[in-house]
Amino acid sequence: MVPVLLSLPFLLGPAVHRETPGAGPYSLTFLYTGLSRPSRVLPRFQATAFLNDQAFFHYNSDSRKAEPLGPWRQIKGMEDWEKESQLQKAREEIFLVTLKDIMDYYKDREGSHTLQGMFSCEIQNNRSSAAFWRYAYDGQDFIEFNKEIPAWVPLHPAAWKTKQKWEAEKVYLQRAKAYLEEECPRMLRRYLNYSKAHLDRQDSPSVSVTGYSVPGRNKTLKCLASDFYPPEIGLRWIHAGKKRESESRVDVLPSGNGTYQSWVVVEIPPHDRGPHFCLVEHSGLAQSLTVPWEEKQKAGAEGNVETQPQ
Repeated sequence: MVPVLLSLPFLLGPAVHRETPGAGPYSLTFLYTGLSRPSRVLPRFQATAFLNDQAFFHYNSDSRKAEPLGPWRQIKGMEDWEKESQLQKAREEIFLVTLKDIMDYYKDREGSHTLQGMFSCEIQNNRSSAAFWRYAYDGQDFIEFNKEIPAWVPLHPAAWKTKQKWEAEKVYLQRAKAYLEEECPRMLRRYLNYSKAHLDRQDSPSVSVTGYSVPGRNKTLKCLASDFYPPEIGLRWIHAGKKRESESRVDVLPSGNGTYQSWVVVEIPPHDRGPHFCLVEHSGLAQSLTVPWEEKQKAGAEGNVETQPQ
């Protein structure tokens, strides 16, 4: 589970698929991380909230403040950030107590230990469509909430003690179920009143095609698409009307500014002068985009790069 938690923006990016802008699905996700040994870089506790794949506020144990991120810094009235800071402080205390309890179970005070938690709800066509709540300890699945039973389901032997503690009062199970099925979707709907335009936007990709050749070796063609949103994109090389079978594709990656980038690379024989085309399909484009590469001159020395304009 820990790769999922550590790579949440990567996970939520390609996973959020919207065929019809405005219909969803839309998700609200909270990611928590607690450390037994904090450092200058990583605080003892931090929380990040996401709308779909976009981080919109962050809290940590150093600042003790919930602060909006990105475009949400400019939105007034979306949240009472002082109140949210107090809520995250309370969750910090509970979270770190849970981490201590698990370490006590193992009787291990040496080294650094990590507890991560993530819960999320989703709505589509304004109706609740999915929800989950789970934890991981030191990179291993630990415990998750089954809202249908409802009950906490241990995923590790040490989690039985946590299950007993969290289920000591049955009312807490009903509260957890209500939080996922009622309160979380209600928060998400409220946040969408301020955020749908940003989440539904269609930023078309910027595309560049480059060629790299080394004497005596295959040529390498690269098609790079950048600055696009949402993250779903089709990207492939075409020659003589057929897809190139030898191409290699890079996953869609965050650009760090709320958009995404991806590229596809293909190798062709030294004598092949094209034409080759990069086919780009994205919801921000009125129609598929075909960007050509065709060698204009004899291949040069190692490191020669040719860029075909879009």
